[in-house]
Amino acid sequence: MKISVLDLVSVVEGGTAREALDNSAAAARVAEECGYQRYWVAEHHGMEGLAGAATAVALAHIGQATSSIRIGAGGIMLPNHNPLVIAEQFGTLDALFPGRIDLGLGRAPGADQRIMRALHKDTNRAAEDFPQDVVELQLQFAGDPRVPLQAYPAKGAKPQLWILGSSLFGAQLAAMLGLPYAFASHFAPDHLDAALKIYRERFQPSATLDAPYCAAAINVVAAETDEEAQLLASSMDQAFVALRTGTPGKLRPPVPGYRDTLPPPALAMLEHVRQVSTCGSVETVRAGLAAFAERTGADELIVAASIYDQPSRLRSLRLTAEAARELAAA
Repeated sequence: MKISVLDLVSVVEGGTAREALDNSAAAARVAEECGYQRYWVAEHHGMEGLAGAATAVALAHIGQATSSIRIGAGGIMLPNHNPLVIAEQFGTLDALFPGRIDLGLGRAPGADQRIMRALHKDTNRAAEDFPQDVVELQLQFAGDPRVPLQAYPAKGAKPQLWILGSSLFGAQLAAMLGLPYAFASHFAPDHLDAALKIYRERFQPSATLDAPYCAAAINVVAAETDEEAQLLASSMDQAFVALRTGTPGKLRPPVPGYRDTLPPPALAMLEHVRQVSTCGSVETVRAGLAAFAERTGADELIVAASIYDQPSRLRSLRLTAEAARELAAA
């Protein structure tokens, strides 16, 4: 079973952005040691608790700390950017870490609509231009003479392009362009099955892929016991409730029985959006990964989690890899 990591580069309460970036680099080293396929960083803006806004810069830091694992954006929210600049950034990363760079592309802004205004972007136009901008990036990396200005060192660079999505649109675009596809089921599970079905049915072979290749994200927290994992996961739960109630901040310490303190509407919201999760011992996580893999038929599972304590975070990565190895052996 192929597993990978999605990292939000969380800044914990009492911590700094530098510590968050160093912790992510250390986590990427552990992921590399444990045989994870890739280590992705997500672009978010205007959030003091997330240090991955300058995604390409964060990836350069992680790349210097590792030697073989693929690293990349999961993803770059392309409507926020000019394709030329993204081509330059990821062409540079490919020059620094050849054969290791992924460029996942999303259509959402990575925050609320204030980010589009702050970037002086036309919200509707930016989203409508997404397919065209993806194609422009492909042309930049191919050195196609039709681009009005060639980006360097993008020409000839070979980052692996992915389309990311949490709805049906990305699945259709990935299928049409013959690109790998990743679904954000760790926080938006509603359209998971339909999106993967559409992607597989409509996939058109390309120079990139002969057959569809899809990944699906799942929240995973592994610990020695189910009880410890549920406690660790309460930091992630707090972060999501804070985000949905308009009060995002730094990642908070675990709270015993946190879900029991929530009013019914908040608990229902949390349980719905976090339904694609497995938190527990190696045995529990193995069973959760097996069920999710059977449901999706995904070629790769992307593990997402925000854990307050760095040693616990690294242990969770190791135990999750152990669960995946046991599942593969079985």
